[in-house]
Amino acid sequence: MGLDAIVEEIKARGKAEADRISGETHQEVSKIIADAQSQAAKIRSARQESLAKEIERLKQQELSSANLEVKRAILNARKEVLDEVNEASKESVSKFADEKNQKLLGLIIKKNEKNNSKIYSREKDKAAVKKLTKLNYAGEINCLGGVIIENDNGTEYLDFRYDTILKDVSERSLKQVYDILFG
Repeated sequence: MGLDAIVEEIKARGKAEADRISGETHQEVSKIIADAQSQAAKIRSARQESLAKEIERLKQQELSSANLEVKRAILNARKEVLDEVNEASKESVSKFADEKNQKLLGLIIKKNEKNNSKIYSREKDKAAVKKLTKLNYAGEINCLGGVIIENDNGTEYLDFRYDTILKDVSERSLKQVYDILFG
């Protein structure tokens, strides 16, 4: 075997070894690239899922906020209607005919003057109240009508002002009025 043959054989073995190493390297590089691409796809998928969840959360938050605002507006509108009904009631009471007002005052006084000594009313009703009772007229009060009746020492009083009666009736029947108005 000649030197040329040995050189050729060494070259062939070197080339075969280089091809084998190159092939293994290529396989390893391909595997690394595939792993990196797989990892990048997982990261991308996780990020997209996270973004989708965040978008859904923001949508729900905005929807809840909008619903709350609508409910608040509805409640405010309903409160305005109830306030208007209350004001209309006060207006109606303040315009009672004198005859009707005196009849109501007479019923209130007759039923509650026993064991009491003082009575208060609005200025407009002063003469009628004095005529309807033997209680001492103690003064005028600012109200829609009605009376306050007090005992001798001022420790107890009965509040029959129309304002107070309207307020009590309004509070007790608020749900009924609400159901009638808004079903």
